[in-house]
Amino acid sequence: MPTTLLTLRTLRRIYALFFVGLFVLLLWLSDFKNLQGYASDLLLSLSPLTALTTTLTSGVLYGGLVISLVIVVGTLIFGRFFCSWVCPMGILNQFFGWLLAKYKGEAAIGRNRYQTSFRLKYYILLVLLIGSAIGVLQVGLMDPIALTTRSMVTTILPAWERMTGLGPYANAPIFHGALLIAGIFVGLLLVTRWLPRFWCRVLCPLGAMLGLLASWSPFRIHRDLDKCTDCNKCQWSCQGACDPQGELRITECHVCMNCVESCPEGALHYGLPRSRSSSHVALDLTKRRVLEIAVAGTVLLPVFKGTAASRTLENKKVIRPPGSLAEVDFLARCIKCEACMRVCPTNVLQPALLESGFEGLWTPLLDNRIGYCEHHCVLCGQVCPTASIRPISVAEKVGGEGFAKPIKLGTAFFDHGRCLPWAMQTPCIVCEEVCPTSPKAIWYEKRIVHDRKGKPLELKHPFVEPDLCIGCGICENRCPVVDHAAIRVTSVGESRSETNKMLLKR
Repeated sequence: MPTTLLTLRTLRRIYALFFVGLFVLLLWLSDFKNLQGYASDLLLSLSPLTALTTTLTSGVLYGGLVISLVIVVGTLIFGRFFCSWVCPMGILNQFFGWLLAKYKGEAAIGRNRYQTSFRLKYYILLVLLIGSAIGVLQVGLMDPIALTTRSMVTTILPAWERMTGLGPYANAPIFHGALLIAGIFVGLLLVTRWLPRFWCRVLCPLGAMLGLLASWSPFRIHRDLDKCTDCNKCQWSCQGACDPQGELRITECHVCMNCVESCPEGALHYGLPRSRSSSHVALDLTKRRVLEIAVAGTVLLPVFKGTAASRTLENKKVIRPPGSLAEVDFLARCIKCEACMRVCPTNVLQPALLESGFEGLWTPLLDNRIGYCEHHCVLCGQVCPTASIRPISVAEKVGGEGFAKPIKLGTAFFDHGRCLPWAMQTPCIVCEEVCPTSPKAIWYEKRIVHDRKGKPLELKHPFVEPDLCIGCGICENRCPVVDHAAIRVTSVGESRSETNKMLLKR
């Protein structure tokens, strides 16, 4: 058993603390008060699975994702180190597995042996890759970094800020579907009480991808057959359930180094093979099952993919952030990480439910009753790791020098049946007052009307100039009519679409 102070396991713990701290720091830096050119999307860009799947769906490898090649090369050399040394979801799984463990010591041996259910993550990976190849990007649902970021942004951080009052907002942000997102995240951590590293061992497609790459790595755990006494202590805290006491399953090994330090005989070592070392087991997948999953995925996945443009036309509530690509391209890149929601200063960006179909689940859209798109804010495009929201300048957004027109998110429409001046003969011109464009897209006309007693009243009746409206939603947000606002923004007329227009030319 190693006796040096700085062992590989200690080094792994130091790195794990560093990367979890970095993850939290980048989340903190990504709020609208702290974002000042920092690479807040760094960890999101590290996922090779995100890089591969978005490249398959969009046909383009976004430059920011090239950094994921560092993980690919590192895995090809050192094995599946990412899962225990870098990945925030993996590190949290390991921590909660230790904290909540129901089985410890010898009792944990059975839980730390390889199980056939661990194959599931490879099938999930296969389905995600097939889906990406035919244009259905759902990697954001299962990528561990996107999943952790989404959970932190929409649930954990708002709850913390609400309790402590330390957040950047006067009131902590709220998000649609936060309870569901929190339930999934917390559930994945709690289940580690019964099965350590449940997410990593059973479900994680990134872990499956890295496991496949790790099968080529020259550096791995080796067992000295002359020293091993088959005491099974290496199984007590094995994070990957990779059977280090037998023929090591290299694709499952997380390089956690627990087995190396727990061996009383020093029979295990990490590195290149020595004489009389144990053999390693190849990936345990049946060709028939792989073929079945591939065929099923190819047949069923197109069900989730409709024509994104037609869905947008059918549901005018699908209003995307400024700089968003056309809907088909947007869905081909968005990984549902919700980083854009963290940086939004007005909380207008919300996780979509089924407004744009299952394919658009948890992608960002605007809810103008909660917030509005700040006229000079372009932060969402600065933190998007896949450029589904393009990084744009303020000048491009507002139609400043060098740009013919501002970016248009949609168009506002009045509901005369709810508008106070139109329906209730009550003075109100809030929408015109808050309209940020110059000249204002909302204007009014003074009219003399008579109440039911015949008394004349001078009212200002508001109108919308569609060509000037940018769809920012501040009018809808500030409308004093509760429930459904008297003025509402739809996606009609958005700049990113050539077909989603109010009047189409014949």
